Formats: sequence, C-alpha cells, structure tokens
Amino acid sequence: MECWQQESFDIKSQADIDRLNAIFKALSPEERIKALYANNDLRQKNIILTSSFGTTAVYLLHLYYKMNIRQEVYFLDTTFHFDETIVYKNKLKQMFDLEVKELHPEDWKNAFTRENKLWKSDPDLCCSVNKVEPMLQIKQEADIWVSGLMGWQNEHRKNLDIFQVQDGTLKFYPIIDVKEEDVKDYLIKWALPVHPLKPLGYESIGCKHCTFKGRGRAGRWSGQAKTECGLHQ
Repeated sequence: MECWQQESFDIKSQADIDRLNAIFKALSPEERIKALYANNDLRQKNIILTSSFGTTAVYLLHLYYKMNIRQEVYFLDTTFHFDETIVYKNKLKQMFDLEVKELHPEDWKNAFTRENKLWKSDPDLCCSVNKVEPMLQIKQEADIWVSGLMGWQNEHRKNLDIFQVQDGTLKFYPIIDVKEEDVKDYLIKWALPVHPLKPLGYESIGCKHCTFKGRGRAGRWSGQAKTECGLHQ
C-alpha cells in the first residue's frame, strides 16, 4: 500500500483506473479507505462522502470513525424519509461526531412531486427531482465520490468495480465486494445500532412511499422494473 503513495493518478485515464482497481482489489475495506487518503495525489482531490443512513450505512461510517478520518457526510433530504431514518441519522451523527450536510430539492419541484404523488405515476422523475438534481450541487465540483454500495444488493451493483467513472467523477466503492454476512458480523462485533425499521422487515430503506418490507432491495419500488434512483447509474 505504501509503495504507490507518491504515484500520480489521472482520474480521467482508464488505464490508471484499471491500475487502481487492481491495487485496491487486494486490500481490505479499511485498507482501501486508508490508501485513498494516504496517496499524495488522490488526497488532494475534492473528495465527497454520501450516506443514505439506511440499514448498512453504519458499516462504512464506522470504518471512517474507527480510523479517525474526518470527512463530512452529505445526506439527501428528499422530505419523504421515514421518521425512523431521521432519528437514526441523528443518532449516528452524535455517536461518530459526524459533520452532516443536507442537500435539498428545489421547494417548488418537491411540492409538485408531493401534490401530484409523482412516485406513483413517474417514479423516475420523482427520483430525478428529489435526489439526482440536488446531488448536482456538489457532484459537479467533486473529483472523487465515496459511496457505500455493496454488490450483493442487486444485479446492477454486482457488476460495479471499486473505482468507476460516472459523468467525469471518480466513484469509489470501498465496500462493494463485502459479503452481507460479514456486514452483520461486523455490526455485532462492534455493537453498532441497527436502523429501527430493519427488525420490522425492511432491509433497504429509502423514501417512505417507495419502500416496503422485503429481502435485500426487493422492497424498493416493489412491483416495478425500477431498481435504482439514478444516483449510481
């Protein structure tokens, strides 16, 4: 891990991205995060970290906390979250001394989706207005975007690499290949709090109108072909 700290990486070069993936594949999630911030070139990039504060969010956030890496966390407040998610966010914020910055959709657009119950007639547009567009506030200035996606969550995520380029931003998925059972064991080992809705059968939690009980992400947009909100596509 130390031998390449002085190396230069051009995030727009596919060869460098392939090289990064080859290097990071052999590392543990904790080592990957350390390596990102240890490399002289990468750590000078504009790095952002996002969290949904869902059922698996505590895993990545605790890795940062355990390594004492102070990185502000962006949270998309769509105004449609479960109250339990907001309570959980505030709990983790206090536990890990997080600096959480909230991103919000435009008021009039958010009101339009609410008044017309857009999640029923056009869920893609609803997600675009309340998630994708607000994220553009910081995404356009970000060089590296750290996210806690995991491959076992659905078919799309199963095929993601540790590093991928999306719209000119280098996406970093340090826990993409972590197994579901390993996450469960980690939470037990460190006695970390679970999302209040998980014991009730919710395994993937987003906006309350589009989230139902179900295994994995089967409870998201139930009965529709939709599996992603558009942030990671």
